Amino acid sequence: MIQIGLTGWGDHPDVYSPHSSSRDKLKDYSGHFPIVELDASFYAIQPERNIEKWIRETPDSFQFVVKAYQGITGHHRGELPFASEDEMFELFSRSIRPLKEAGKLAMVLVQFPPWFDCQKKNVEEIRSIRERLNEFELAIEFRHQSWYHIDFRDGTLTFLRENGLIHSICDEPQSGEGSIPLVPISTNKEKVLFRLHGRNIHGWRNPGDDEQWRRVRYLYDYNREELKQLSKTATLLEKQTDRVYVLFNNNSGGHAAANAKQFQKILGISYEGLAPKQLDLFGGEF
Repeated sequence: MIQIGLTGWGDHPDVYSPHSSSRDKLKDYSGHFPIVELDASFYAIQPERNIEKWIRETPDSFQFVVKAYQGITGHHRGELPFASEDEMFELFSRSIRPLKEAGKLAMVLVQFPPWFDCQKKNVEEIRSIRERLNEFELAIEFRHQSWYHIDFRDGTLTFLRENGLIHSICDEPQSGEGSIPLVPISTNKEKVLFRLHGRNIHGWRNPGDDEQWRRVRYLYDYNREELKQLSKTATLLEKQTDRVYVLFNNNSGGHAAANAKQFQKILGISYEGLAPKQLDLFGGEF
């Protein structure tokens, strides 16, 4: 089974009904796609009331890929706003537990920063996170190429497999150590994550202006031939595992939703159990 969705639901105008308010965006989104990446959880541990609201607003079969809080993955700068790391992990777990109890938690995405390279202390850090979040299924996404160097690639995949971790496979620009290659290998018999970041090689590296960089980093529109090739990767992964979760993250220019719809059409997939739509804004365009 291949499930297709987007990262976040707040910045995809193509999927919203004409008269929807900001409060309706998730409801509208869930009429088009069966999964979404919850990225607000990366920036702040979400209040349980938010999680409960999102559970109510989505169909029974809808699934969330929850991005781990930045303090867990090492992105946070400065002091953590918690009394201890234990408190941070406990509050994060408590926040997302209702999703698991509702059957709507696909996995927790633990995305490490570009400076998190392949060395023993970082392997042990992954083990520690695995132990602290052992009630959840975890996907691991690397951003440093060393994990896939010829001397370490097999060891990386074996480590993920032996620890029950889901491999987050990425399509992204290839611009040195801060990029990882596309390695279409699942390390989990039940689930794999396939994230499509676009191929904007010129915008991938941070030129110094963080705000501008974040606007252009994921500025990319996949063409049909690229999507056809990526569909073959998804089909290959489907032979290795039960469920393939595909997330389009090329959001900067508003291309993600249209690319995801094209991808769905190429694969010949239709989904049941989506929220009712007032209007199919995509019509027969694709």
